[in-house]
Amino acid sequence: MPLLRAASGAAPRTRATVLVVLLGVVSLFADMTYESARSVLGPFLALLGAGAATVGVAAGLGELLGYMLRFVSGNLVDRNHRYWNMMLVGFCVNLLAVPLLALADHWREAVCLMFLERAGKAIRTPPRDALLSFAGSRMGRGWGFALHEVLDQTGATVGPLLMAAVLSARHDYRLGFALLLVPALFSLGFLLVARRAYPRPHDLEAQRVELETAGFARPFWWYLAATACIAAGFADYPLIAFHFGRTGTVPPDGIALLYALAMAVEGLAALALGALYDRAGAWILCAAAALAIPVAPLVFLGGFDAAVAGAVLWGAGMGAQESVMKAQVAALSPAHKRGAGFGWYNLGFGVFWFLGSSLMGYLYEVSLAALVLFSVLAQVAAVPLLALVLHRCRRPAA
Repeated sequence: MPLLRAASGAAPRTRATVLVVLLGVVSLFADMTYESARSVLGPFLALLGAGAATVGVAAGLGELLGYMLRFVSGNLVDRNHRYWNMMLVGFCVNLLAVPLLALADHWREAVCLMFLERAGKAIRTPPRDALLSFAGSRMGRGWGFALHEVLDQTGATVGPLLMAAVLSARHDYRLGFALLLVPALFSLGFLLVARRAYPRPHDLEAQRVELETAGFARPFWWYLAATACIAAGFADYPLIAFHFGRTGTVPPDGIALLYALAMAVEGLAALALGALYDRAGAWILCAAAALAIPVAPLVFLGGFDAAVAGAVLWGAGMGAQESVMKAQVAALSPAHKRGAGFGWYNLGFGVFWFLGSSLMGYLYEVSLAALVLFSVLAQVAAVPLLALVLHRCRRPAA
């Protein structure tokens, strides 16, 4: 197989690139699976009898549980270095829970499967991000995470488009969920290929002299505080989709199409921001944080045109979260604590995403203006904290 031959005998940079591409293909089919479900989860839960507060709390609680498990997974992988085993378990749980949504008869069953899907993603994400950071040390971390994200978002774009086609033709959520078993199996197959090609992926990490420390440096914690503000104010798409469905701002099949647009923007934004990060340094984090600030006013207070603009900026904000924000975690974490660094990042992000999502789900029923104000202020608060990180880390290590 050409990829296996490239991985076995090539220069370190080329081997690193092949690993990122393989992981990207795994994520492409994985995102085709669960992002398709995520694009219509809000209306599906409403169809099963859930209200806005339920959707907001369920989405936030699912993220919270997932991000808390990432903290455990990240610390565990630092100790056992069983990157592939943990990824295989995580991907199986993550992906196989999605087609089972076709069997859900009540919103509680659907929420339980949603939690299971998030748990699987939590198990496999820190080891995968650690592998990407190892490869990124050879090719530029911003570019490594961005290249992976482009492939990832290709699946996240195609999947919702296919889901929209199914809903347009058959108006059958269950059929759409059942068909997602196909990309799930493709993802697991490519994961086994990558595992065979790179049995010791941590060997890709460029060797540097690092001082062993008991904890993380202060800029790491400032950075976590900034990302917590971003997470708290970042509206989850199920709540946005719920709003579109309730108000009729976007037609039902258009909700999935709009999500596909956001996913396409996410990949392009990740690529551009990743390249800028490697060339210009951490300053791009401040610009990236500002991208999502106008999202809530646009999607919750505007009409169709504003919803499209909001979806574009929402996708750009997600692109920043999945590329440069993760690259900066790697830059602030020594190699021997890389999993723990991603674990702390994911824990903080998840806790505050849950709190923010729950509050916004409540505020949705009380006052849309209050929801929008909270979202904007929380994300604006991240900018000065990121400026502190910029001051101490003018240029991250490649």
